[in-house]
Amino acid sequence: MAESKASLSVDGKVIGEFPILKGTAGTDVIDIRTLGSHGYFTYDPGFLATASCESAITFIDGGKGILQHRGYAIDSLAKEADYLEVCYILLNGEAPTEEQYTEFKSVITNHTMVHEKLVHFFHGFLPDAHPMAMLCGVVGAMSSFYHSDLDITDPEQRKRSAHRLIAKMPTIAAMAYKYSVGQPFVYPRNDLSYAENFLHMMFSVPAEEYNVSPTVANAMDRIFTLHADHEQNASTSTVRLAGSSGANPYACIAAGVASLWGPAHGGANEACLTMLEEIGDISRVDEFVLKAKDKNDPFRLMGFGHRVYKNFDPRATVMRETCHEVLAELGINDPLLDVAMALEKVALEDSYFVERKLYPNVDFYSGIILKAIGIPSSMFTVIFAMSRTVGWISHWDEMLTQPGQKIGRPRQKYTGEINREFVPLNKK
Repeated sequence: MAESKASLSVDGKVIGEFPILKGTAGTDVIDIRTLGSHGYFTYDPGFLATASCESAITFIDGGKGILQHRGYAIDSLAKEADYLEVCYILLNGEAPTEEQYTEFKSVITNHTMVHEKLVHFFHGFLPDAHPMAMLCGVVGAMSSFYHSDLDITDPEQRKRSAHRLIAKMPTIAAMAYKYSVGQPFVYPRNDLSYAENFLHMMFSVPAEEYNVSPTVANAMDRIFTLHADHEQNASTSTVRLAGSSGANPYACIAAGVASLWGPAHGGANEACLTMLEEIGDISRVDEFVLKAKDKNDPFRLMGFGHRVYKNFDPRATVMRETCHEVLAELGINDPLLDVAMALEKVALEDSYFVERKLYPNVDFYSGIILKAIGIPSSMFTVIFAMSRTVGWISHWDEMLTQPGQKIGRPRQKYTGEINREFVPLNKK
């Protein structure tokens, strides 16, 4: 509902008034949809001051360190719910009853198998292909297995697509890993939880029994939960933009995977590990901290502070606790993990970092956990994509239910040549 209006003046002349719209929380927005009729468009690279949609899924207040899914605080969800419960909440808008949760869990569990023909897609990749390349290709190809169930105007077909994607992404992700290390694919087991099943498909081999550690499974589940959705980020916006054309859900999620692949987005925890490898040893921590403080030095500490959260990352508080639980149980003697813990101590105690609120963020802790578990850095973004699938598909479904939905078509400020005369080759 429009509460008031904002006037736009150009060269001292008011050219129009535009409604100011209020949401249930967060910054008010000026509705500029009619601005083009006045002969102007806004210029906002990166869309940092532009609301591209209305959404009731996730709310973030970076200044206050708030992240909520459907109104539920992220720390509460991470500690008191499992990932599939969070998936239900994101998809349906409400926390499930016990009966609803049991039914939802059963549906997801019984969709974890992939068509055997899909398995053969992996053999078309070179053994050293990046797992994200495999994920992007195989997810996009899923539409060819469900071509009779792709009517995006049918809520039931959209729901089945969502369930398939949430269920099959761990299977596909684990297959990408197994193929990259030359081990046989491991099929899902219906007697395991979502996180346990993923770890089973990642690390079990036919030659011996694999027992999933409850602490590790809990850490994995929290990583999934803490990456489930994050409002209108680059990959979610990509999914929405692809979906606005009427593309099928598998194509849209593949587009999200491709966007997430970028190091400025999903590759942040992998970049943290690369930084730890550059430091190399705990004896060099002080040296690199000084480099980070030197504004003339190109070195930057990865995994500290956050573009969105100007106070603290609410996900990091939960992830820090989980990180220390995993390291305590596994008792791993790894120099890079020692470096990480030394850096954490500096960031939490050194006045330079405290005053600038450069606290360790979720990428810092999740990268440490994944390394401790034994997951290679090339798989970090794959796990991020697997976790974020529910957020992507929730936004895609929400967009398709909103009235007046139009295909995305951003404007531009043209800076090229104009009205040039073309001379044919035979006249030059």
